[in-house]
Amino acid sequence: MSPTTKEAQRAEVHKTIWRIANDLRGSVDGWDFKTYVLGMLFYRFISENLTAYLNKLEHEAGDVDFDYPKLSDADAEFGRRDTVDEKGFYILPSELFTNVRARAARDANLNETLERVFRNIEGSAVGTESEPDLKGLFDDLDVNSSKLGNTVAKRNEKLVKLLDAIGDLPLGNFEDNSIDLFGDAYEYLMQMYASQAGKSGGEYYTPQEVSEVLTKITVAGKTRVNRVYDPAAGSGSLLLTFVKVLGKDNVGGFYGQEINLTTYNLARINMFLHDVNYEKFDIAHGDTLADPQHWDDEPFEAIVSNPPYSIKWEGDANPLLINDERFAPAGVLAPKSKADLAFTLHILAWLAVNGTAAIVEFPGVLYRGGAEAKIRKYLIDNNYVDAVIQLPPDLFFGTTIATCIVVLKKSKRDNGVFFIDASAEFTRQGNKNKLLPANQNRILDTLTAREDVEHFAKLVSNDAIAENAYNIAVSSYVEQEDLREVVDITELNKEIARIVARQQELRVAIDEIVADLEGAG
Repeated sequence: MSPTTKEAQRAEVHKTIWRIANDLRGSVDGWDFKTYVLGMLFYRFISENLTAYLNKLEHEAGDVDFDYPKLSDADAEFGRRDTVDEKGFYILPSELFTNVRARAARDANLNETLERVFRNIEGSAVGTESEPDLKGLFDDLDVNSSKLGNTVAKRNEKLVKLLDAIGDLPLGNFEDNSIDLFGDAYEYLMQMYASQAGKSGGEYYTPQEVSEVLTKITVAGKTRVNRVYDPAAGSGSLLLTFVKVLGKDNVGGFYGQEINLTTYNLARINMFLHDVNYEKFDIAHGDTLADPQHWDDEPFEAIVSNPPYSIKWEGDANPLLINDERFAPAGVLAPKSKADLAFTLHILAWLAVNGTAAIVEFPGVLYRGGAEAKIRKYLIDNNYVDAVIQLPPDLFFGTTIATCIVVLKKSKRDNGVFFIDASAEFTRQGNKNKLLPANQNRILDTLTAREDVEHFAKLVSNDAIAENAYNIAVSSYVEQEDLREVVDITELNKEIARIVARQQELRVAIDEIVADLEGAG
């Protein structure tokens, strides 16, 4: 299939998905309804994933007619333990998406059926290594919610439509290795919901092209990384960009933490939908700054993050934090009203000696005074800041602010910071600016070369930054090109004089015409 045909197919799938999502949601708010669409997509995915896995095993063993969905539940029980060890979950044939969907229109208790199925899928992992990865995954898919309808019959009617719509999506089948279509559908939905939801959406989704730049920065020169980490994981899309950039088998493990419960569930679902098996990811729920969950897994070779901008945190209200080994070396805590640099210090503390971190930062952290200036002093004096990249405005959902990327390293080849002004590296598409491949490549190639480019990039010594009060705003070091037109002032004055004289002639002529008209009247 040609790339053009594939892209056209993909665009068609996207259009269908979005139409379904909007047609079905009715009175349910779009941002709330996403959990139903994504949850049902996940249910179909794991059903087909399991079926393909079991069918392949049996076909290879010689039973070419074996088809797992046609098996009785009693006969299927024999394979439960081995399958859970391998896949992390089990679904009996009668509870597979395709079989539940086939009976749905005739099932007066469809809501109860689905609730039981979801409980059983999660229950299949209880007492095994995969339990934490499956636990609570369907919690947000409340099939008894009045949001779906104010009677059981109305709710079930909507659930039937949802099962049919998700079931009809042309996502290929697993034997054809079309697995990426599920992950792609998920990413598209997250992006569309985020753009529709405005600010609330921006908190959960980093545009794909920004994710790619962050990821490529952290893996520059590498074909494989051990463990990747995001302390503000959101829906997990940023972590999964490593799959796109390096390939799933070239990433040792995916680690992240997310404070919002719904988003935490979406991140785990996202891992499964990209066919990342349970033993390769560890997404935790909780407050990363106050209660980090991956002490036993750090340090990480690649860290990417788009932490929430300037959120409140405990700061010096919690006397234990100043002694926390993540924050103690800086000698000061980030302000209570702005946790940005607390995330930065946490990331630095958990970064491997041979690792790279790329963090999306709010511009104020680059130049504000007080505690933040002291933290920047610590970062610069210890030579941890590798680069600062100014991004264009209006890239993110819910905000038009021009953000930047701060790159951290513990092993650097010089005592300076490389500044790149990429504020003009974008293409306007729709109502947002986009970093197209050419824009991305210019940023990445310049960063790799680490050489001055007039009006675009400059390597500045740490000593020079110290003399400038540890200000690391790109505009302080990269001089913008003067695009103003050079004007000959003498010629301009002559032209103005000509215009004024001509204006006077016209006024006299108009006065004469008016006088003639009045005389004729």
